[in-house]
Amino acid sequence: MIAAFFDIDGTIFRNSLLTEHFKKLIKYDLLDFSEYDRRVKEAFKLWDERVGNYDNYLGDLTGTYVDAIKGLPTKYNDFVADKVVELKGNKVYTYTREMIKWHKSQDHLVIFISGSPDFLVSRMAKKWNADDFCGSTYHTDKAGILTGEISPMWDSENKLKSIHKFCEKYKIDLNKSYAYGDTHGDITMLQLVGNPRAINPSLELLNNIKNDKKLKYKTEIIIERKDVVYSVNADVKILNSSF
Repeated sequence: MIAAFFDIDGTIFRNSLLTEHFKKLIKYDLLDFSEYDRRVKEAFKLWDERVGNYDNYLGDLTGTYVDAIKGLPTKYNDFVADKVVELKGNKVYTYTREMIKWHKSQDHLVIFISGSPDFLVSRMAKKWNADDFCGSTYHTDKAGILTGEISPMWDSENKLKSIHKFCEKYKIDLNKSYAYGDTHGDITMLQLVGNPRAINPSLELLNNIKNDKKLKYKTEIIIERKDVVYSVNADVKILNSSF
């Protein structure tokens, strides 16, 4: 069986599902905006002005988000998650949208693996007709309250474990399979398959690809900007890496 493993945030979705969910929780007065403002505003400002690191911004955001949703009933959380995918679920890259369709037409398994919360990943998987998925698990107690405990899926080690589980479940031939990712957390996905593709890669991921002899020559790097999709190799010249 041939599979196509897709990261979501920054690879399929043109933003972060967690960010959109956080915004909606604040909009519906389920979270206190002052906490978001205090802990995340400066990191976002630096990134937004392209003088800061996106990973730092996401790290601050995720930490704040995890603390903020502790104690939230799942009935409210699920309502907002539905709204996020309903209103934002089509905000995807042209390239990966078309690749999902192509893989489905070839009878390849389409599997989403994302660091975003599982309750968002499951909804995106359903929307885009993925065959299976895994995301960061946000645990609840018996009363259906989010506890603040998380089993993460945003790092390369856990994504590696998940792919091995999917391989056992579906008898996947990794040498013929595909993987799509955009950050260092996706590096093991790219290393495992015969057809790795980096989508708008972060500087860290691009440097890791350049420094890995096997990845360097087999990874296709896809850049999508405005209404143009570019394909380049790992020797692409970096003009600015100051942040």
